[in-house]
Amino acid sequence: RHYAHVDCPGHADYVKNMITGAAQMDGAILVVAATDGPMPQTREHILLGRQVGVPYIIVFLNKCDMVDDEELLELVEMEVRDLLSAYDFPGDDTPIVRGSALKALEGDAEWEAKIVELAEHLDKYIPDPVRAIDLPFLLPIEDVFSISGRGTVVTGRVERGIVKVGDEVEIVGIKATAKSTCTGVEMFRKLLDQGQAGENCGVLLRGIKREEIQRGQVLAKPGT
Repeated sequence: RHYAHVDCPGHADYVKNMITGAAQMDGAILVVAATDGPMPQTREHILLGRQVGVPYIIVFLNKCDMVDDEELLELVEMEVRDLLSAYDFPGDDTPIVRGSALKALEGDAEWEAKIVELAEHLDKYIPDPVRAIDLPFLLPIEDVFSISGRGTVVTGRVERGIVKVGDEVEIVGIKATAKSTCTGVEMFRKLLDQGQAGENCGVLLRGIKREEIQRGQVLAKPGT
């Protein structure tokens, strides 16, 4: 399995960007500090997860090395489970890992094992998503930028189908529909022959200027 990991900060100013990322997640890790318990933004993140359709949440209870009281940890766990249940997530069945990110980074074996436990829950609790590879290509555009000497690149997650180098594509929505050709596909700084459903990638477009495209449009197979 390969994971693309997006950090969603708790700060309210970043919520807009978080929504864009959350709308394409197959699952989420909710980080709650054991020293504080659920904060107002914890509720916001769970609500946003519910509204944009994040299907699975796993909880990482952080800073547990700073809490000696077992009853307090159990209380925080209970609060988190109740909060998840309030937004129609299966709070009683949600995996909760008690850990310490700092201690794990410092190389403490006891806490490193908790990160491994978290990874195991990711593998077991979040099923392999079914990707719509056989349907016509569609990619909602999240970002647009220019690469000097190469042209305009749009990035986003392929919702369905496959795009290959050389394929004709249409840019649809907001403005008049425009046509272009895919001259390159890039993912994690590697050049690929194609991008397919479920993958976050950049698509290089021929003959399109940066200002002709904007976030919110979609890239699609012509005529679909």
